[in-house]
Amino acid sequence: MNVVLFQPEIPPNTGNVARLCAATRTRLHLIEPLGFRLDEPALRRAGVDYWDHVDWRLWPDWVTFLAALPAGARLWFVEAHGPRRYTEVRYAPDDYLVFGRETAGLPPRLLQDHPDRWIRLPMFHPGVRSLNLANCVAVVLFEALRQLGFPGELAPQTRQGE
Repeated sequence: MNVVLFQPEIPPNTGNVARLCAATRTRLHLIEPLGFRLDEPALRRAGVDYWDHVDWRLWPDWVTFLAALPAGARLWFVEAHGPRRYTEVRYAPDDYLVFGRETAGLPPRLLQDHPDRWIRLPMFHPGVRSLNLANCVAVVLFEALRQLGFPGELAPQTRQGE
């Protein structure tokens, strides 16, 4: 699986997503511009000591990222008000889960151009705009991995530090 953060702005969110990607062996793609420096202490702290285990790529912009994708790559755009819930699609091992900026989400043009790939997490309170980015990534990524049978899961006794 691949997680794509489009212009992330908050270092601890990105650090938490990096830690999640390390634990699940999911490739992380960061699309610039970022709202922080890569040497930001809060980014490193949230990722704990797992950054060496993260398979990640930094892209200068969306166009460069798209140009590097393999033919037939499937991108799922996770954003509020999508026509389908994240549980209503069938994920493939090489899919890309795309999440937008914390303050602005994904560009409307991306969503309008790909309504069949626009998915949402359900919301229940009208006064709450969104969930935390790292939480959204975790929810959608684990649903995709669940559908795929949690490939590569370690047996409980093989985890380090326990």
